[in-house]
Amino acid sequence: MSGGWESIIPPVLAIGLALLTRQVIVALLLGIWTGAIIIEGNAFYAFLRVGDDYLLNALANKDHASILLFSTMLGGMVGVLSRSGATEGIVHWLSRRVRGRRGGMISTAFMGTLIFFDDYANTLLVGSTMRPLTDRLKISREKLAWLVDSTAAPVATVAVISTWVGFEVGLIQDAMARLNDGGQAYTFFLRSLPFSYYPLLTLFFVYLLSLTGRDFGPMLAAEKRAVEQGLVLRPGSQPASDAPVISEADRQSPDAKPAHPALAGVPILAVIFTTAAGLYFGGRQTAVANGIASPQLREILNNADSFSVLTWAALAGAVLSVLLAYFSGRLKLGEALEGYLAGAKSMVIAVTILILAWSLSAVCEKLDTAGFLVGISHQILSARLLPMVVFILAAAVSFATGTSWGTMAILMPLVYPLGQELPAAAGLSSAVATNIHLASISAVLAGAVFGDHCSPISDTTIMSSLACGSDHVDHVRTQLPYSLTVGMVAVLFGYLPAGFGFSPWLSLAVGMLVLVLLVWRLGKKPILASERIET
Repeated sequence: MSGGWESIIPPVLAIGLALLTRQVIVALLLGIWTGAIIIEGNAFYAFLRVGDDYLLNALANKDHASILLFSTMLGGMVGVLSRSGATEGIVHWLSRRVRGRRGGMISTAFMGTLIFFDDYANTLLVGSTMRPLTDRLKISREKLAWLVDSTAAPVATVAVISTWVGFEVGLIQDAMARLNDGGQAYTFFLRSLPFSYYPLLTLFFVYLLSLTGRDFGPMLAAEKRAVEQGLVLRPGSQPASDAPVISEADRQSPDAKPAHPALAGVPILAVIFTTAAGLYFGGRQTAVANGIASPQLREILNNADSFSVLTWAALAGAVLSVLLAYFSGRLKLGEALEGYLAGAKSMVIAVTILILAWSLSAVCEKLDTAGFLVGISHQILSARLLPMVVFILAAAVSFATGTSWGTMAILMPLVYPLGQELPAAAGLSSAVATNIHLASISAVLAGAVFGDHCSPISDTTIMSSLACGSDHVDHVRTQLPYSLTVGMVAVLFGYLPAGFGFSPWLSLAVGMLVLVLLVWRLGKKPILASERIET
């Protein structure tokens, strides 16, 4: 279908209802059904298509199935670690080294930055590992989910090497090939990194709030509730997952001894190293099979099957968690399997939301929602405003469709030639033209990240809620003000000046200063007397 104004009804309806009613599953179903009605022209047949077309195909997609397997198996691993006391052991080990709420937030942000090679692995590992500790430190689940979500896609998209970078460089290479541009795509990507205002400022904002302990807006209310009432979840909330944890009675039992941190550390490290090794060796094998005799690291990652690798990693972690719990004597084999099943079951809500989000994305693809948004943007395109317009457009497309990679794939073939042609047609100097071209390409990637890490129907946002045990709508409502704040600063002090040839380093410095002033002016600490919560 050709995208018209009706193409934006399903995503707007789903996102609006989710934020207003907090019933994200109902909102997504209504959005899918509404889109199917527009496509089919009949409400009854549309209802049937929701089941036998959109939901079924969302499950039949191999990449989607890999994500569901990865999430479920990792949830099972977390269930075993919780049942065996391994989670309690690593929390006990961390609590002796991490003091106070500030330390807990900084540690979470650091872990999110360290696991830079894939956003899915980042989200689920950091969230599930840090949740017990941040609960004890009275850090709200909303704050934890924001920390995890804001150091997943933003880190992966600017890392020199990651699964995202392989995809991004591939898109740039294709765009270059269409124009017979002889440049190196990876070099072009590296040159565009200083213009990644939104991801870089988001990471700065994460550490700024973690170090100062300040918050504002809905997040401040959530943090006050956690500190003053000890409620890390809003009363009446519906966590996206509810992984089992050791009971308070068991924790206080005189016979209870904290498990060795290795009991949890080994499976977690196995997931990390299996992912890294799988990306490297699997990608290398595929690259050689495709005729690249001596592939470089970027070519290896570009040929790696990240979805299969994540499945291997989750399977390795799950098996190791069961074996270690059994052979260490912490659990009988039956108890370990019960823990695994309990952890896997805790993922049901998040898995349901993921399937519905993918189905809505398929509806938007048939309605050509992205094409409609791109079409209306042509009315305001100009060389000077191109980076700013591209960022806003990419953010709108990714937020409405919930897909960052899809947004990049749609916009990159359009923006790359525009970044060359518009400055030349406007008669701008070569230095300014180069700035605009680099900033525009970076704006595609950065705008896609915006939607990926704050849209209610984005898989990364959903998985952040899943890993952190946060109510999904609460996570979105508390995160959006922060994302919009950084986004506006990135637009006003980054992408807009880039069109006039301003240095990206100067823009980043000014943007950081503005964020510091905003936090100093608007931010407050949820605890006045002392930031230290005894662990």
